[in-house]
Amino acid sequence: MRTRIGELLGQIRDLEAEWTEETIQRITAENTILKQRARQLTADNRTLDERVKAAHSNLRFQDCRVAGLEAQIAAPGSAPPAGDPATA
Repeated sequence: MRTRIGELLGQIRDLEAEWTEETIQRITAENTILKQRARQLTADNRTLDERVKAAHSNLRFQDCRVAGLEAQIAAPGSAPPAGDPATA
């Protein structure tokens, strides 16, 4: 077990030796940019989700409105309610 741990630690040291300070800085900068982009995409997704919910709500309202107007048209002799903008 100790031998395997020593081998793995040696591999880590070998990998670290191959990385220059410039490479580490570049990877760190790219990581920061990717994290910022992920946060922005999450915020954009939240905004779009809110817009979709609002659109669904508006659609449900319009469906109810249309159903009410259809019921008025279908009922013989019924007059539209006073102040109904659909009759203006």
